[in-house]
Amino acid sequence: MPHSRLFESALLGKIELRNRTLVAPMTRTSAEATGEVSSLMQPYYEAFGRGGFGAIITEGVYTDRQFSQGYQYQPGITDAAQTASWAGLIKGIHTTGAKVVLQLMHAGALSQFNRFKNETGAPSAVQPKGTQMEFYRGLGAYPVPVEMTPAEIEAAISGFAEAAKRAQDAGADGVEVHGANGYLLDQFLTDYTNYRNDKYGQDVFGRIHLTCEVIERVREAVGTDFTIGVRISQGKVNDFDHKWGGQDDDAKVIFNAVETSGADYIHTTEFAADAPAFGQGTSLSNLAKTLTSLPIIANGNLGDPQVANRMIAQEHSDFVAIGKDALASPDWPSLVKSGQQPREFDFGMFSPLANLETANAFMLANA
Repeated sequence: MPHSRLFESALLGKIELRNRTLVAPMTRTSAEATGEVSSLMQPYYEAFGRGGFGAIITEGVYTDRQFSQGYQYQPGITDAAQTASWAGLIKGIHTTGAKVVLQLMHAGALSQFNRFKNETGAPSAVQPKGTQMEFYRGLGAYPVPVEMTPAEIEAAISGFAEAAKRAQDAGADGVEVHGANGYLLDQFLTDYTNYRNDKYGQDVFGRIHLTCEVIERVREAVGTDFTIGVRISQGKVNDFDHKWGGQDDDAKVIFNAVETSGADYIHTTEFAADAPAFGQGTSLSNLAKTLTSLPIIANGNLGDPQVANRMIAQEHSDFVAIGKDALASPDWPSLVKSGQQPREFDFGMFSPLANLETANAFMLANA
């Protein structure tokens, strides 16, 4: 079998997967305006399961009715109706043999739309770099956020925990705490967006504290037998080139902290997963693997099956998460397993909007 390491069964926390390939979380802005799963989302997600992926990590789902929503038509899991809509979707995915991990996301200062708040919230009142993403209906510079109070931080933590319990009730096999890509938890982790002088700031130990509190509270909510992962990155959607100032020393603090807090796996994402994390040395996923005893998912430009297989064979990760290449080939694992070449991703699927209506129209036009 070509690229055989990809197709071994393995445990991701408490979840037994049929192989080591996962669908990476990708924002699709195709839910109902009120945050429920839409009719477009069911066939979209089920296609990955039928295509042979071991598990699907969903797009980021907003967790509370305060500062967490990031995008218009983003799905949430904050009430009974949203939870019920996820239950139907998850049940359908399970019929394909794939597992489901719901990604819990708080946008913080990078929110481009929030039907519950007129401002954005962040660790400090620092305007985010870059501009809003137009293919997610954003326009212009990000606004300056308000500095979140201790009460607002507590509400965010509670939101993660309550959302995790709803995901468990909806039938998800696990949840992933989104601590990456410039969103709220990563804003607390990042030196130039966090100028707090309390327990959530000052140094890398303080800046990772909120992520750890979230993991601990999620664990309290869902119990010991439910899988909790955490996604970690250096780069962000608005700052691709960011690197941790302390490099390996920061990595040791961050990865050890989330393991100690009770995470069952770490999901690292970089522009290129196999590239050195700090310009030289080893990859970020390999650092996570050598510094902890947890299973590691690597994500970032792994659509080439040879590269993906090598990440596992050379022990840089235990699993690979495929993003844009999975959009082009929802049957990526089945194609690779049978020796066929997956289709190449075309950015036309993201123009003018990176949603499912655009993707479906593009595929019909290019069939």
